[in-house]
Amino acid sequence: MGEDGNMNVRTPDPYPGWLSEEDLYEARARLPMLYIEAIPVRLDPLGYVTEIGLLLTADPEGRMLRTFVSGRVMYRETIRAALTRHIEKDLGPLAMPQLPPCPAPFTVAEYFPSPSETGLTDERQHAVALAYIVPVRGECSPRQDALELTWLTPEEALSPNIQEEFAGGRENLVRQALAHVGYIG
Repeated sequence: MGEDGNMNVRTPDPYPGWLSEEDLYEARARLPMLYIEAIPVRLDPLGYVTEIGLLLTADPEGRMLRTFVSGRVMYRETIRAALTRHIEKDLGPLAMPQLPPCPAPFTVAEYFPSPSETGLTDERQHAVALAYIVPVRGECSPRQDALELTWLTPEEALSPNIQEEFAGGRENLVRQALAHVGYIG
């Protein structure tokens, strides 16, 4: 349980020296935080997306939610290093992500603590996330706080039932990612 009495389902930070919980709380109250988000995909031999990997987690209230790889970029860490670190942390060391030589996000997502024109919310903070589509070739096992990793076809990922399972507007990022790779559903 966290200090607020809610169950803490976050993956422990392997680099706890970055900011203490108190310092992080203070920083989040004053500064936009930089994140990466990665939507893992499987490709066919021609490079078309055949599956999207979505994590299933539980929030502090026990609701089941869909999400994808995400996490903060640390001070003096490159974007490539942050992507690799979070993919390994969330999908396991055998995921074998295929990062391009020049990683460019498919979008920049802006999260606000209250509803805004972006449609993305994070009640903890103002966050800016560089969102990537990352092909993975290896075996993936979900992170400690995820209940499972589900590989879905693009059609399944866009179905109303799955889209309703996202929080904070993240379902919009799945739609944007699929549009970015040319999927028209």
